[in-house]
Amino acid sequence: MTGRAVPGRAVRADRASATRELILVTAERLFAEHGLAAVSNRQVSEAAGQGNNAAVGYHFGTKTDLVRAIVRKHTAPIEELRTRMLAEVGDSTDVRGWVACLVRPVTEHLAALGSPTWFARFNAQMMTDPAFRATMVEEALSSPSLRRIVDGLGDCLAELPPPVRAERGDMARQLMVHSYAERERALAEGLPTPRASWDEAATGLIDAIVGLWTAPVTPHR
Repeated sequence: MTGRAVPGRAVRADRASATRELILVTAERLFAEHGLAAVSNRQVSEAAGQGNNAAVGYHFGTKTDLVRAIVRKHTAPIEELRTRMLAEVGDSTDVRGWVACLVRPVTEHLAALGSPTWFARFNAQMMTDPAFRATMVEEALSSPSLRRIVDGLGDCLAELPPPVRAERGDMARQLMVHSYAERERALAEGLPTPRASWDEAATGLIDAIVGLWTAPVTPHR
């Protein structure tokens, strides 16, 4: 009797896993297109075709828990790509190598997902939402590879005054997040893009960020 119950439990587990994935994909798309504040858990459940409007709460908990689950779904493969690139860059003092470690894992991941994707626009929505920006920062700081890249860049840019380094770090972050999002949006809408591929887009973005980091500093007057 116990043996007959096991397949049933496996089927239910598979069904629950498929439902969770459907909810994640649906929520990511809705959040990317409309913003996090504008979309409720109930709307996500309905758009995912769940008869129970409390499905999001049942499978994930709060809206913050759902957002965090979306982030972690993508950060795992990105972390793997970053770790691989870090092994190649070693102890380099070349700013471009460290910037590439920031940019290329994300563009490689987006390219691997195919089209359309929503993760880049979802990230941009998170960055501009005060209620969820802290979650984004918290998840980023939990990444060992990202902390290593920040340290490596800091070593390369040690001569920059700390306020300038902080300012340019914020500029670079904005440039990356919104460049990914704008390209993703154009691809989803079938619009022309300046670069033919995510790989080429990464090269252009790396060029720009290296220029940003290494630009001369105008002395205060």
